[in-house]
Amino acid sequence: MPDKVTIKIPRELYEKLREMIEGTGFSSVTEFIVFVMRSLAAGGNIKEGDKLTEEEVKAVRERLRRLGYL
Repeated sequence: MPDKVTIKIPRELYEKLREMIEGTGFSSVTEFIVFVMRSLAAGGNIKEGDKLTEEEVKAVRERLRRLGYL
C-alpha cells in the first residue's frame, strides 16, 4: 500500500493557496495542505456542537454554487 494518495482540489483554490504561502516558509502547496490537515486532525473527532446547522449547510452550498463549485 502506498504511503501517499492524491487528493484533487479545484485549480482556483490551488492557485489561491500558492499565492497565500509565498514568503511563509512553506515550500509547496502540498506541504501547506498537509500542515493544515494535520493541525485539524490533531483536534480529534468532530463534536456534536461543531456540526453545522441545516441553515448553515444551505448557506455554504449557496456560496459554493455562486462560486461555481456546485
